[in-house]
Amino acid sequence: MAQNPGNNPPHDDDENNPQDPFSAMFGQLFGGGFDPKDLPPQLREALGAQANDPAAMQRMMQQAQAMMSAMMQSTPGDSPVNWKLVSDTALQSYASDDPAPSEARISAIADATYLAELWLDSATVYEGGGQGTEVWTRKRWFDKTLGVWKTLTEPVAESVASAISVAMKEQLPEQMTGMLGNTDAMFRNLGSSMFGVQVGTALGGLAKDVLGGTDIGLPLAGTTPGVVSANVAAFGEGLEIPEQEVLLYVLLREHAHTRLFARVPWLSAKLIGAVESYARGIHIDMSHIEEAVRGVDPSNPESMQQLLGEGLFTPQRTEAQERALENLELTLALIEGWVDHVVSLAAANLPFEAHLRETMRRRRATGGPAESAFAALVGLELRPRRLREAAALWEHLHAERGVSGRDAIWDHPDLMPTLQDLDDPTGFTARREQAASEYDEFDEALGKLLSGGFDEPTDKPDSTDSDEDR
Repeated sequence: MAQNPGNNPPHDDDENNPQDPFSAMFGQLFGGGFDPKDLPPQLREALGAQANDPAAMQRMMQQAQAMMSAMMQSTPGDSPVNWKLVSDTALQSYASDDPAPSEARISAIADATYLAELWLDSATVYEGGGQGTEVWTRKRWFDKTLGVWKTLTEPVAESVASAISVAMKEQLPEQMTGMLGNTDAMFRNLGSSMFGVQVGTALGGLAKDVLGGTDIGLPLAGTTPGVVSANVAAFGEGLEIPEQEVLLYVLLREHAHTRLFARVPWLSAKLIGAVESYARGIHIDMSHIEEAVRGVDPSNPESMQQLLGEGLFTPQRTEAQERALENLELTLALIEGWVDHVVSLAAANLPFEAHLRETMRRRRATGGPAESAFAALVGLELRPRRLREAAALWEHLHAERGVSGRDAIWDHPDLMPTLQDLDDPTGFTARREQAASEYDEFDEALGKLLSGGFDEPTDKPDSTDSDEDR
């Protein structure tokens, strides 16, 4: 990386190059004849005793330059998230432990898939697509789901990048402004990189934890069933349940999810759209960011990244977002409750079905560390908090209407159960019948109004009435 030697003014290319905005600053600071006394007073005060130690200053600045320049060099275009940094960071999380599935494992998954599809045929009217199960490594899961993660995270990342840019510009000593050149591009790219590291850390953790493409309730890989072989094996350890039974149960859940998303075309768009809309409504607390930026220790190059783990980007929810979150959690609960119920029917003959069902319920309700990290990242927990109530509702509808009547509820968004239905499953049908009756009465009245029926008096006045009576 070329640096601007000595105390010469930076070239125009250096000032306007967002890929390496730190070269000018570090070149001027550490060109020939650097004296710590030349530092701006604000920076000398922040550095404390280290400001009087040229060797310590040299090491500190070199570390900071290496970290920042590496992030800036990989910033892609105008995206609010540095996606190359996301991929690199995620890869560091699982690269050393991402075994490829053996041929025996792939064969076992194929056999279990055939049985899972056969059992699901009797538990739901939604047919399978006939495709097998893709067997993924952790990296393959990351690659398959990255497109959806971009949709989910870029709206909030845009707010974060803007907030970081404004906050850091306000904290920047005036004497250093000339050194840095194009600060708007520099700080925006810095925010993009910081957010990219955080997204990569969260997704890298998820890659080591998720069981398949629908494990967190979203169709992250579309309607293609897939499992992360190493994660399924790790999940089964310690359960004291035969490995093949654990695998079969996981595949039943994955294929139940993908059948639902494939046969209910509006559901996937509704769910992804709800998450995206929630993210677009996020407002970053600028005062919190400004306070956090003031607390950065310039002598510690890692202090900026440490802020991310302390909730720097935790959004403040509005009332509208609280309502949106309530609707989103209801939809997630209905999906997970249906899958939980349908799989319990399909897996009724498994010796450990009840144990596996309860394990999965607790896993989805509590989430793991990686899922919590993603929740802190975008302010959204993808957990079906009312999974048990939703499962009870689907069980009631199955007992009352049978398989086809239960699944017909998914025919249109307007038919979907509400929070009241989760509280009182047995009253679902009565409430729907009352609503239908009220609609029929309204429709009849509207038709009468449009046909002029209300213009005709229903009772003719009595001709014998006296004038006084009138």
